[in-house]
Amino acid sequence: MLSEMQVRPPDNDTVSPEQLRQVMGYVPTSVAVVSAMTRRGPVGLTVGTFVSASLDPPLIGFLPARTSTTWPLIVPVGSFCVSVLGADNEQLSRQFATSGGKKFEGVPWYTSPHGSPVIEGCLASFDCAFERCYPAGDHWFVLGRVLDLDVRESGHPLVFCHGGYERLASAPAIPSGG
Repeated sequence: MLSEMQVRPPDNDTVSPEQLRQVMGYVPTSVAVVSAMTRRGPVGLTVGTFVSASLDPPLIGFLPARTSTTWPLIVPVGSFCVSVLGADNEQLSRQFATSGGKKFEGVPWYTSPHGSPVIEGCLASFDCAFERCYPAGDHWFVLGRVLDLDVRESGHPLVFCHGGYERLASAPAIPSGG
């Protein structure tokens, strides 16, 4: 039974970090704020590449940088909320992407059923228990077990692509199952 697979990279590295960043710039990513309630109050950080990791059990994933000064404050709490930002939340993304400071200053939020801050007006929220964290190069790959979730029925997600924020154009729905 295969429980964990590791692939050994080639001995010579041929792709530079700059090349990878440039080409990955063509891949759109979601934008979300991960937040938790600490003894000092709410803390949060902007993350890209928020993903569904498993439906059963319900797991989500995201990748905070190892250099983050906020992520280490969230880990000991044991729970967090992911607020997926809508197209109208670009300024919030920038505010939570800064290092240090009072990121929640002037930001309307409410408490999730499990005690984490939820950004008011976000497109979707995932209230999570910390599941696992894996080293992934210069980032961490974090898994959270979804305990509760919510969605705003209208709006478009905030997307990061080509080195900046993008807006999705409305398009007709594509039928599934084709």
